[in-house]
Amino acid sequence: MPEAERALAVLIDFENLALGLKKGKRNKKFDVQKILERLVEKGKIIAKKAYADWTSYEEYKKTFHEAAIELMEIPKRGMVGKNSADIRLAVDAIDLCYSKEHIDTFVIVSGDSDFSPLVSKLKENGKHVIGLGMKESSSNLLINNCDEFIYYEDLERPVGIPPKIGKDLAKRKKDAFQLLIDSVVALVRENKEILWSSMIKQTMKRKKPSFSEQYHGYRTFSELLEDAEKSGLLRLKTDPKSNTYIVIGFGKESDEGRRA
Repeated sequence: MPEAERALAVLIDFENLALGLKKGKRNKKFDVQKILERLVEKGKIIAKKAYADWTSYEEYKKTFHEAAIELMEIPKRGMVGKNSADIRLAVDAIDLCYSKEHIDTFVIVSGDSDFSPLVSKLKENGKHVIGLGMKESSSNLLINNCDEFIYYEDLERPVGIPPKIGKDLAKRKKDAFQLLIDSVVALVRENKEILWSSMIKQTMKRKKPSFSEQYHGYRTFSELLEDAEKSGLLRLKTDPKSNTYIVIGFGKESDEGRRA
């Protein structure tokens, strides 16, 4: 059966990310929404904080507020501003570690090697630690110490080739199918061995909390999956023990596969 949902705390060292953008000479503006969309595939985000001298990054404040990220103001004081942000992030992480026992996963959005001792302490307390940073500015020390590390540049890397959704479908059905496919892709990216229907619906709800199969014209989630299979988007099988659907692949099943 599906594993328990992870509870995440996301702590963003924005000064480090801004440095990474400059190092990589990237012309694109930093997109925090891409990070959050990737992380909801990991579990439910409980806490979101970002640390910086925000007077230097006014253009990002509105986007971060809209994403419900708490902005932690760390005014620069000569050369000590950066260390002040690091210390505040580390203190908040340890506080959450001890005061919010239900948070089992910490996401440190930074490539700074200074956070390696923090990662070790969180792991020592039984927490799963994910690092996320820029390729050009992420320390190997931090990368190797995290349980897993995600590069910002890889956030849009596709997994497999999901089928295309017909353009002639009604908008509500098209939207439902797109969210369904995106959620299956997310679970494949997470190396989930069995794609239970309940797990897929849970991921869809994390990606879009307002999702309801009834809104899209289906009485049950199983009906939505069956319609997606009829449309050639997914292949299903029924688990004999729970009598619930499992997604076993994209696209139509071959005649040989049906006979197997």
